[in-house]
Amino acid sequence: MQNIDDEFYERADQHIQLSNQQITEAIGRGKVSASMLYATSRFNAWVSATGWNTGEELGNAKEETIEYFLTEYRKMLEENLDDYIENFEEYMFIPPESEIINE
Repeated sequence: MQNIDDEFYERADQHIQLSNQQITEAIGRGKVSASMLYATSRFNAWVSATGWNTGEELGNAKEETIEYFLTEYRKMLEENLDDYIENFEEYMFIPPESEIINE
């Protein structure tokens, strides 16, 4: 991944906030997630295309480009899953066992 600038996480949080706002009973998390994933791939295809002068050049770089984005996505997903595993109760608002009242 490129160097992370000061606004990196703020921009990411803005995208997450938009996705959270789109979640309704009719449009669940899965549909919103699929839309966000599609938008990310579409945007990254455009960003990649801006680096070339012809479609042929872009085509020649296709596999390398795909590999780059897959590698970066995997690293980010692993990092975020590890974070959720470590902080599951806090992030998912589950009280510690010591606070659960057994009836």
